[in-house]
Amino acid sequence: MRIEHLYRYPVKGLSAESLEEITLAEGEVIPHDRRFALAQGDASFDESAPRFLPKQNFACLMANARVALLHSAFDSRSGLLVIRGPQGGAAGEGRLAASTHSAEGRAAIADFITRFLGAEARGQLRFVEAPGHAFTDQKRKGISLINLASLRALEQAIGRQLDPLRFRANIYFSGLPAWAEFGWLGQEVLLGGARLEIFKRTVRCPATQVDLETGERDCDVPRLLREHFGHADLGVHAAVLEGGRVAVGDSLEPV
Repeated sequence: MRIEHLYRYPVKGLSAESLEEITLAEGEVIPHDRRFALAQGDASFDESAPRFLPKQNFACLMANARVALLHSAFDSRSGLLVIRGPQGGAAGEGRLAASTHSAEGRAAIADFITRFLGAEARGQLRFVEAPGHAFTDQKRKGISLINLASLRALEQAIGRQLDPLRFRANIYFSGLPAWAEFGWLGQEVLLGGARLEIFKRTVRCPATQVDLETGERDCDVPRLLREHFGHADLGVHAAVLEGGRVAVGDSLEPV
C-alpha cells in the first residue's frame, strides 16, 4: 500500500492544497489543516475559549454548496490567503488577497465570502482562528484517509466517476482491497515515518453531493452508499500516536 495523494485544507470548507510531504506531530492534524474557519453569524464559537462545534456552524459544502466555486491558497510563512471566485462572477467576487495575521485582513476575508454567499450566509461571517484548535469534523484531532479501491467500488456501483476531492480526505492510498480498511478500527498503522491509530469510519454527509466544478448538488453519495453497500461510510479517521515525516509514495502498513 502506498500514499498516492496528500492534501490539507487550511480554511474549513474551502479548496484543497496538494502537498508532496509533511511532518506529523503526535496528537495533531496535518500542519495548517482546518486552521481557519468562517463562522456563521449565529454561531457561538468563541476564539478565546475554543471548543468543537458541528460543521453547520461554519461555511461548509454541506450547507453552502456554492463555496465549491471558490479557490483558495494559503502561504503559511507570510500568512497571506488568496481567494479567487468563479470567472464571470458578479462585481466583488473576482479575487482577494489578504493577511490572516491582521484584523483588517481577517475582516476583508469574511466580507468577501459573506458577499459571495449572499442569502446563504446566516448574517455576517467571521474569519476565525484559535491557536491549538483545528476545525475538523471530529472532536478528536487526527487525519482522514481514503482507500482509492473503495472509491472505485462506489463508482462502479453507480456507473459514474467522482472527483476524489469531494471527500476532502488528507491521505488517498492504493494497494488495499475495497472496504478492507474498515477492518483496521482500533488497530495501528505505519504511515511513512509516523504511527497512527484508526479510530473511526467516516460517515459521509451531504457535502459529498456537490460537484466541485459547478457548485451544484448532482449526486446523492450518502444515499447511494446506503443503497449499494448498506452503509454511508467511505474512509477512516486516524489519530497520530507517533509523529514523523510522511510523503507521497510512502508506504502504509498495518502494525
